[in-house]
Formats: sequence, C-alpha cells, structure tokens
Amino acid sequence: MEKKGPLGWIAFILLVIGGLNWGLIGFFKFDLVAAIFGDMTTLTRIVYDLVGLAALFMLVKKFMMMGEEKTE
Repeated sequence: MEKKGPLGWIAFILLVIGGLNWGLIGFFKFDLVAAIFGDMTTLTRIVYDLVGLAALFMLVKKFMMMGEEKTE
C-alpha cells in the first residue's frame, strides 16, 4: 500500500467533507457547505470545485496504482 503525500491527504479530507455533505443533503435536505459559506456564493462553488477535483485526483491515482500492480 502506498503512503499518502500531502496532496493525497488533502484530497482524502476533501472527499470526506464532500461525502458527509452529500449524506446530510440526502438524509436531512441540509447542505452544510451552503449553510457555512452561503447558497452558491463564490466560496461555496470553490469548495464544490475542490471536492470534485479531489475525486478526480483520487480516481486517476487509483487507476495508476492498478496499472502498476499489473506490471509488477
């Protein structure tokens, strides 16, 4: 198993934040990010963008790791 660097940890934390926020939306119709930063303000959109980029980063990293496992 590969050790996470700083970017990996940031991506992981952002994914946890995004997952918890979606859970709150699904179960309670409560958007915590919007409650903290405002409904679709620039800062809210930045948080959503960062969560999405973190998901893409982790997805690409996972596929790269799967490719490395096959070549070993």
